[in-house]
Amino acid sequence: MAEKTNRNRGLGRGLSALMSDVTATNDANPAAPAKPDQMVPVDRIRPNPDQPRRSFNQDALEELAASIREKGVIQPLIVRTDPKDPALFEIVAGERRWRASQIAKRHEVPVIVREFTDSEVLEVAIVENIQRADLNPIDEAAGYRQLIDRFGHTQEQLASALGKSRSHITNLMRLLTLPQAVQTHVVEGRMSAGHARALIGRDDAEALARKVIAEGLSVREVEKLVKAPTPKRPAQNRSSGPARKDPDTIQIEKELGATLKMDVSIDHAEGQESGKLTLRYKSLEQLDDLLRLLSGG
Repeated sequence: MAEKTNRNRGLGRGLSALMSDVTATNDANPAAPAKPDQMVPVDRIRPNPDQPRRSFNQDALEELAASIREKGVIQPLIVRTDPKDPALFEIVAGERRWRASQIAKRHEVPVIVREFTDSEVLEVAIVENIQRADLNPIDEAAGYRQLIDRFGHTQEQLASALGKSRSHITNLMRLLTLPQAVQTHVVEGRMSAGHARALIGRDDAEALARKVIAEGLSVREVEKLVKAPTPKRPAQNRSSGPARKDPDTIQIEKELGATLKMDVSIDHAEGQESGKLTLRYKSLEQLDDLLRLLSGG
């Protein structure tokens, strides 16, 4: 029970306060630098071993290092006391600044010291990773998936805490249902998220992706392509059972059902953005409650 409480705190007041720290110390937001707690030698700071971001663009680091040589480290790093060595600090947020400072031959960097658990450090690292301007849609979606699967957060909580729309998070996470080959095309920039989203639910998504890339189709052309009628299979080859729903649709059903206190069913037409939402009420009183909610009462 204690673990659950700690996890839930992360997206309540805790993450809200944490987000203000992460935003205030973000490389892209130098307008209002946070006041550091102290200056710490770079050799007393070590990176987070569980940092989800493993690669750093060298050209971008050199550019940041040039800025640090001229202006210094404007935004302090967020660190915690190293759990393995209390004489050292572990980076919670700001590893780019730490790396660039070493390139710029800075011996000390400003830090804000916070005490976080291992779980909270990982959560912050994922959040900071999601906030990167150059993050591709697949990695961003994977970050949301980690926050949901590892910390028990809902899409609605993430949207509120991260300043994103619920539909943005839902649409990105749906990309993770695509075949790995299609996801790789998005990661490497051969296709946009809009192209890939049109292929969700298609058995021939990989073949269509190759066609999209080879012919340089626009998103609108891909949408028309997937909506075009396909030859019907012989009756004996069709499954007689109901269509399987993807995990994100099931998750949305559960969350909406918990909010409305009703049975919720969402049915998508294959390859389409449109679908059907069904609400089942158990009493007229429950129906009245729903009408009041929809009318803002």
